Amino acid sequence: MSVDQYMQALGERAKRASSIVASADSNQKNQALKQMAVALDESRATLIAANAKDLANGKAKGLSAPMLDRLTINDEAIDKMVTSLEQVAALPDPVGGISDMRFLDSGIQLGKMRVPLGVIGIIYESRPNVTVEAASLCLKSGNATILRGGSEAIHSNTAIAACISKGLEQAQLPADSVQVVETVDREAVAQLITMTDYVDIIIPRGGKGLIERISNDAKVPVIKHLDGICHVYIDDEADVVKAIKIADNAKTRRYGVCNAMETLLVHADIAETVLPELAAIYLSKNVELRGCEKTLEVLKDINAATEEDWSTEYLAAILSIKIVDDLAAAIEHINTYSSAHTDAIITENYTKSRKFLRQVDSSSVMVNASTAFADGFEYGLGAEIGISTDKIHARGPVGLEGLTSQKYIVLGDGEVRS
Repeated sequence: MSVDQYMQALGERAKRASSIVASADSNQKNQALKQMAVALDESRATLIAANAKDLANGKAKGLSAPMLDRLTINDEAIDKMVTSLEQVAALPDPVGGISDMRFLDSGIQLGKMRVPLGVIGIIYESRPNVTVEAASLCLKSGNATILRGGSEAIHSNTAIAACISKGLEQAQLPADSVQVVETVDREAVAQLITMTDYVDIIIPRGGKGLIERISNDAKVPVIKHLDGICHVYIDDEADVVKAIKIADNAKTRRYGVCNAMETLLVHADIAETVLPELAAIYLSKNVELRGCEKTLEVLKDINAATEEDWSTEYLAAILSIKIVDDLAAAIEHINTYSSAHTDAIITENYTKSRKFLRQVDSSSVMVNASTAFADGFEYGLGAEIGISTDKIHARGPVGLEGLTSQKYIVLGDGEVRS
């Protein structure tokens, strides 16, 4: 069977399964998730043995230490996967929720019902735990899914898929509700992102290069985010204690995450007050600082920032700093260089904070809080499939509700239109 035929068969089966999953009740979906958790727990030896093959292949191919770390499945990783399934099972089911009901002059009652998207194709790299996260979120939101993990995790993902299928079958849901692509041929991805007859949405998770390729070549709509170029702006009316605490946390809590601050903007009137103290904190944590010309006058022993720095997602212990004249200049810089992920202002001025909220065009905009809060769990979504910097269909952390859409419903009692 060719890759084309194989992918078409997956698509056909997913489409058939999607109608059944869409109408499944919450108890049935939750039972499937719980049984998946049991299957994972009971298959520890099998999962670790399959993962050992991937790790051996990865080492032979020269994968970096961080890549191998993300690829590793051990008892701790399995515990986390089991817990994540139990957590998703405990979340409210968005499917079938009705909102905005109102009577119209014609006598009909109009409202909106939340419904699944259909079939979701998810393309990701390295992390086998994404197989569990993606499967659980798609299932709970009433969607069928086709999962295409990286070739480096093929054995691990196949073993996880067997546990997922077991859970689905025990809950009497189609095993085809969640399908893992079992070929490492790259043509499978090219097919998946163009299968408009079967796939409703594509969600890529991985590096910028992967997401750009998918976005450029896909015929199926894509929910994506490219970069996490996040900013914190310290206003001249900021509380200095808050500013230092937030700017520290936004950068140094974790470096390799998309909600980490990459550029710090500081009002010129407060720069000499906050920058030396912040620089001392950053340098004590081995953060490389790169500053504009004005910043170099305040912090004399740091590197000069280049134009490229303002549009770079470091994902590392590097921070660019720019001193700006006022709020308008900060907003202009953010809207020019931001990736529309998350940006924050530190100020005690209510009017300025409202202006920042209105004029900064990002998926999360914050006042007096760390950008590290841009996360589905922190937002109370329970879990997320990723963070979208698109404006349609979902924006920001994409949880269960982001994996659904709405349709209008009309309730009548014999009304006809005149």
